[in-house]
Amino acid sequence: MFDKTKLPSRHVSMGASKAPQRSYYYAMGLDQSDIDKPFVGVASCWNEAAPCNISLMRQARSVKEGVRAGGGTPFEFCTITVTDGIAMGHEGMRSSLVSREVIADSVELTMRGHCYDALVGLAGCDKSLPGMMMAMLRLNVPSVFFYGGSILPGCWKGRDVTVQDVFEIVGEHAAGRASDDDVRDLERVACPSAGACGGQYTANTMACVAEAIGLALPFSGALPAPDEGRDAYARAAGDAVMRLLASGLRPRDICTREAFENAAAVVAATGGSTNAGLHLPAMANEAGIEFTLQDVAEIFRKTPYLADLKPGGQYVARDMAEAGGMPVLMRTMLDGGYIHGHCLTVTGKTIAENLEGVAFRTDQKVIHPVTKPLSPTGGVVGLVGSLAPEGAIVKVAGMKNLKFRGPARVFDSEEAAFKAVTERQYKDGEVLVIRYEGPKGGPGMREMLATTAALYGQGAGDKVALITDGRFSGATRGFCVGHIGPEAADGGPIGLLNDGDIVAIDAEAGTIEVELSPDELARRRAAFAPRDNKYATGALYKFAQTVGPVRLGACTHPGARAERHMYADI
Repeated sequence: MFDKTKLPSRHVSMGASKAPQRSYYYAMGLDQSDIDKPFVGVASCWNEAAPCNISLMRQARSVKEGVRAGGGTPFEFCTITVTDGIAMGHEGMRSSLVSREVIADSVELTMRGHCYDALVGLAGCDKSLPGMMMAMLRLNVPSVFFYGGSILPGCWKGRDVTVQDVFEIVGEHAAGRASDDDVRDLERVACPSAGACGGQYTANTMACVAEAIGLALPFSGALPAPDEGRDAYARAAGDAVMRLLASGLRPRDICTREAFENAAAVVAATGGSTNAGLHLPAMANEAGIEFTLQDVAEIFRKTPYLADLKPGGQYVARDMAEAGGMPVLMRTMLDGGYIHGHCLTVTGKTIAENLEGVAFRTDQKVIHPVTKPLSPTGGVVGLVGSLAPEGAIVKVAGMKNLKFRGPARVFDSEEAAFKAVTERQYKDGEVLVIRYEGPKGGPGMREMLATTAALYGQGAGDKVALITDGRFSGATRGFCVGHIGPEAADGGPIGLLNDGDIVAIDAEAGTIEVELSPDELARRRAAFAPRDNKYATGALYKFAQTVGPVRLGACTHPGARAERHMYADI
């Protein structure tokens, strides 16, 4: 079934010269029949940093069972994760986006160093999902992605709650609208189990992307992390990667331009995280496809908003699973012509073939049919204009007012803005500007959930706008524009703003403008000198030296278009 003479693992297992390597395998309890089989890396982002990842080790064991049943020998290894909920609101958030690159790089290096033939990647939190999929596309060995699953919702005062509510109660507390007891009571019940944050935040958004783009088995991301039914899907993922190895179907065969369009459409339809506008271009870069922030935004613009999920909507990930998950959503999207049905998936079948026999369910309220969308355009919108010549992004799911115009209030860091917000040192109608938080200028492109949640908790979520060259959490709501490019550190217009400059945002027209003449902008640019950051050593320094523009995914290498040698072909 498998010809090892054509697989990477032949370099560490075949012939007399590989006796030293085989001696190590015997030391670990393998026998000759194990060594003669294909070697499959089972990469996990397991750690004890937060609940997002603590179920991954259990699920990795099930993946290994599936690999063995399919005729392979699994080798489990772990990589890092930076969990945004812990890193949020302080210097630790600078590590988050950088971790995406470290995850992709470390998985690549482990696979290369040990000559594994295929990969199953398990991830549970935010950047670990795109990081793992980037490694799959970079290596281009047969691969299956597996999401660790979402957390169960908490219950507080008779309603479902998530960590978003905890961030927002901080603002309510600062405004005198919540007591110390309220904060303590909510924080103890908001996150009752293992799993990633339960709304349509970055982790669940990218889990939906994994199914839509074809790298994950249908419905495999739906069940919550504590549900042991996930173990059966994990075993199926291990078996599936062996079938891919037998057929020769690789990630870049699956993740075509049309597949990326499917992924972007699903983000829009679910009101997903704006971070997808960063991660999809980065994944595309690994496949040698140019798929920019503007390309993502164009898909967003023409896709209806269908899934009524938090933070803009009412329901959590568990509700989405009970409504039928991605297959039900993609059924109505396919019927409406919003996704490409001919795209291949890790099942070996196309999207359309996977959806045969799936009917849209009318006995649920989470997923709307394309004939009755929540809104005719996606829950995420791209913007471009004099303030963001390279684009920007805003989540509009759940928003009533899609236009905002007001004077700028400029801050050169998130800490400065958060201090002003917590002390109520801002006015209704202002546009709060947080700059020097881009991938290079931060460095690290921090998320701003602490600040946006504090605003929302103070009741100002619809009274001010917030714009940044950094990022927003998938849990952010309100008029919050992120990914503004070029960033301030590269001399973008956001770096030229002064307090009082009038900023106009129109999410219906897709524009973001500063009301300054071209001559005034040119005068300011001539006098501009970027602010230096304090990171002159270490991983953050290296990231800042190599990171590219946000519109291309904030990547740190040129991707497959510059490739001279593909690992899968060694």
